[in-house]
Parts: sequence; C-alpha cells; structure tokens
Amino acid sequence: MIPLVIDDFSVVCDAVNNFLLYTCGLPKWLTVTIECIGVGVGLLLAYALLALFYILYERKICAYIQCRVGPVRVGPWGLFQSFADMFKILIKELIHLDNIDRFLFALAPYLVIIASVICFAVLPWGNGLQIIDFNIGIFFLIACSSIGVLGILLAGWSSANKFTLIGAMRSGAQMVSYELSVGLSILTMVCLAGTMSVGGIVAEQENLWFIFKGHVPAVIAFVIYMIAATAETNRGPFDLPEAESELTAGYHTEYSGIHFGFFYLAEYLNLFIVSGVASLMFFGGWMPLHFPGWDTFNHIMDYCPSVIWFLLKCFVLSYVIIWFKWTFPRLRIDNLLALEWKYLLPINLANLVLMVLIIVFGWHIV
Repeated sequence: MIPLVIDDFSVVCDAVNNFLLYTCGLPKWLTVTIECIGVGVGLLLAYALLALFYILYERKICAYIQCRVGPVRVGPWGLFQSFADMFKILIKELIHLDNIDRFLFALAPYLVIIASVICFAVLPWGNGLQIIDFNIGIFFLIACSSIGVLGILLAGWSSANKFTLIGAMRSGAQMVSYELSVGLSILTMVCLAGTMSVGGIVAEQENLWFIFKGHVPAVIAFVIYMIAATAETNRGPFDLPEAESELTAGYHTEYSGIHFGFFYLAEYLNLFIVSGVASLMFFGGWMPLHFPGWDTFNHIMDYCPSVIWFLLKCFVLSYVIIWFKWTFPRLRIDNLLALEWKYLLPINLANLVLMVLIIVFGWHIV
C-alpha cells in the first residue's frame, strides 16, 4: 500500500473535534452541533464559489470556441463578471404571477437546489475530506439526484404557461430516460469495485484507476456515462427542455430573482457533480495516478494534494461536456429519445453483462 505524502484531512478533522471536546470542554452534543454548522457553511460556500467559477469557465470556453474574447470588462480578464451577475440576480424583484399554484411554484426551485446540494455533499473532495460516506453511498447519490426532476416538473406545471409545461414534460421524459444509462454505467463500475461506498471505490483505485483496470467495458461505460450525463443535466445538444428558440426559457420562463438564480446555480453545479461522479467512478476520485511497481513515479504523484487532483479531473471532464454543447447542434426530441432507448440502453446492458463476465473469470487487473 502506497502512503500518501502530502495530506490527510481526517487528521485536521480529528484535531478540530478534540479541540472543541477536550480543550474547550464543550459537551458532545454542542461539539457535534458546531461541527455540523461549520460543515454546512463550508459546503454552501464551496457550492456558491464553484457555481460562480463555472459560469465564467463556460463563458470563456464558449468565447474561445467561437473565436471571441468573452467577459473582459468587470475586473482583470473579466474575473468578477460572475460576481456582478450574482449581485444582479440577488437584487432583482420576485415577480408575483396570477393563476398559478403559488405553493408549488415557490417549492420547485428549492427542490432542485436541495437535490443538487445533497449530491454535492457526497463527492469525495480529498483524502479524509468527505461529508457523507456509508456503505450505500452511490445508491444514495443516484436516489438524491432523482429529486431534481420533480422540481423541474413542478416548475413547469405550476407556472400555468404552455411553454413551461412543454419544457417540463420534455425534461421529465429526457431525465427519466437518461437516468437509466447513467445508473447502468455507474452499476458497471460498482461491479468492478465490489462496493457502493464512495470511500471504498476510491480506495480500490489506489494502484490503478478503473478506466485502466476495467478494460473495454470501462471505456464503453465512460463514453455512455458522458453522453447520458450531458443529457441528464439538460445541456446542449440535449437542451430541449430550455430550447430558447422554441420555448423562451423552458420550464423556468416565469421565474425571476433568486428563484431563477436557484435554477441557474443548480444547472452549473450539476455540471460539476456529474463530472465529479465520472472522476470518482473512472479516474479514482481524489486518488493520484498510480501504476503498480512504479514506486518513484507514484511517490512523485503523491506530492500533488488530493483536493487538487479531484478538482483538476472535474474541470477537465467539465470541459468535455461544455465542448459538446458548443460543438454539436441540438437534437430533435424523437432523435434524443431514440438515442437512449434504441442505442445507449441496449449497449449498456450488454456492457454490464460483459463486465460481470470479466470479473467472474478474473480477467480484470487486480
């Protein structure tokens, strides 16, 4: 077993717990409460900062692909443009509409943002730096990610607008369909890992990432996952639920102010989340690149902090998804569903069987 040289955040967490419990003499219930509040504040802060970064990240990549310069006026190199957009959304008026279901209309953006935050909390940020980790972590992640589609359906239906309803129905059909391919791709790698624990999946890739261990089935699962995850996040060329040229803004047409901001934040953080899950399932999560027998190389790789490894993998995978959006034309709804039900789903099922056969006969790299 190759020891990590640079960081182990569990030591920091234990030090904080001992400081509050023994040095400050606080009772256990108060210590746990303070720790939970600190974790919650840190989680929300990271969520907001990553969303602002991703907004600028996509705008710069989009500008580069289209031979433009992108945001350049607010701050050096346009770095503060996302903050300006955030403040603009925060001070915008919440417009009250007639003839809507007010309770469901107000509830929908909170369902979307809550589902996104819970999934965000499951990701393995670094060695010993994970908020939620238990033996069914991947199952929990998939279950929580399914809550978001309920918020989208409620947003479209409660707005009493035919364009929002069409966008919501499209999104429901699309997300429910492509959840199957996302789930089967993840299940293929869970079979290889032998565990649904997020920490256990990372530990299984200590000597080699799954994309190399799993041979051809792992590569097929990765390709299908990237396509299905792009559709799952309603991003181009699968952005029919929001199709601006047809539906104005789709399911969130009638939203304004901070409620629109919730949908906006969740869309960009979902991009980070699906990239983080791809990093976890195929590229070792926070685990550095290790090859069996390459002790010197592995030792050098360990000098990069685990958090940096995880973020770099997420940013690279997010770049690929953004590149999809600004390269390929939008699909028609019939082509979009045919891609899933006629091609991706059958290939995924066959690939899952192939992975199981490889594991049973011991052909994978241990």
